Amino acid sequence: MTSTTDVHEERDPELPGRLLTIERDALVPLLRSRPDEDFARPTRACPGWTVRDVLAHCSAALLRVVENRFEPGVFSPESNDRDIAERAGWTNARVVDELERGMTEAGPVIAEAGGALDMVALGEWVHAGDVREALGEPGAYAGAGLPHALGLLARLTRERGHVPLHADLDDLDEPLLLGEVSGARPPARFIGSGPVLVRLYAGRSRAGWDYELVGVEPGELSIFG
Repeated sequence: MTSTTDVHEERDPELPGRLLTIERDALVPLLRSRPDEDFARPTRACPGWTVRDVLAHCSAALLRVVENRFEPGVFSPESNDRDIAERAGWTNARVVDELERGMTEAGPVIAEAGGALDMVALGEWVHAGDVREALGEPGAYAGAGLPHALGLLARLTRERGHVPLHADLDDLDEPLLLGEVSGARPPARFIGSGPVLVRLYAGRSRAGWDYELVGVEPGELSIFG
């Protein structure tokens, strides 16, 4: 069991980069061990995208962070589709190489951005879970990065004034408090595992998972547009 970051702690600028590094060390070797046909598998979390498409989107997003390229409309569906199309002629190995570079170099840039890019790191970690699920790998939205992802999720939901939620998690010794803390709305209650909580906030499927959610509808928890 692991204790999570206290919800009232100040931003740890190194946390997003730490999350990316942990995920890089787990995901990249897995991807390099997979045959090319696995990259063509469809993903349930991102309808219309294959595993390769998700990876191309992730590598492009991180390189934008590294190179400070944020033109108007960046990260919109149209922008994401263009990034994927630009990599259509690449080998799978080249996509993975770019992803590895992005997961290595984006951390310091995110740290210096004062919090404006922290959501990018969390989104990349969630997409790694999307890929694992599509590949049939165990531990989607789990693994060594989970405590860091939960701490980042708690802070981001607090800063953005999301619905208050008290989470009793199988994965943590102490309850996790998410969302705004003004007291204007009584906190909702979640009982279950950390990966299921991530699935709720990321809008991923919870089919087949046991959990309890009281006082809020799942759609109210979504953090990604």
